[in-house]
Amino acid sequence: MALTPLICPSILASDFARLGEEVRALEAAGADWIHVDVMDGHFVPNITLGPDIVKAIRPHTSLPFDVHLMVAPVDPWLEAFREAGADVLTVHPESGPHLHRTLGRIRQLGAKAGVVFNPATPLSILEEVVDLVDLVLIMSVNPGFGGQKFIDSSLRKIAGARAILDRAGSAAHLQVDGGVTSANAGACVAAGADALVAGSFVFKGDYATNIAALKAAPAAGQNVP
Repeated sequence: MALTPLICPSILASDFARLGEEVRALEAAGADWIHVDVMDGHFVPNITLGPDIVKAIRPHTSLPFDVHLMVAPVDPWLEAFREAGADVLTVHPESGPHLHRTLGRIRQLGAKAGVVFNPATPLSILEEVVDLVDLVLIMSVNPGFGGQKFIDSSLRKIAGARAILDRAGSAAHLQVDGGVTSANAGACVAAGADALVAGSFVFKGDYATNIAALKAAPAAGQNVP
């Protein structure tokens, strides 16, 4: 039986003028997590939102907030986003000098700790911190903007991350973000992912229909064309 992945819509693609309504609609539509992309205009070439926005939308849903910090340096922001309501804090190895310490600090704050791998970031880093991660995020685009095309070679990276997690006996989630649609969701899950971030695909059209399509794609055996 095919795995039904967690669907984590990215509010980067939502209507920022009505964020509270948007996260309520996503929960009603069957989303599992809310993915929050935080960009600082320095680590990535875009600026999105800060902890005050996360705090403002936190009362509008009971779903976990999966906060992807594209911020450098990242350490000074961990506490603020945790206090604002983040349940998962995911960081890039390049966003601070001591990844091991950063992941440990996230756990000390009572959040789940995640690490993100950009297309050019080597998976060997995961071997060194696998005991500290609750989530591994494989970027299937270069971070900074929504609506980009899925990089097909990311499937090999997903499979590589899954092998590392399995060897370590890790229960960490393996998430994919970037250009995810119902056409490639099956391939992502087949490669080892169990959580899918989708922005543009979910928000273009009926949310419930699109989320259901992502959940059903692995069972239908849909792959990257």
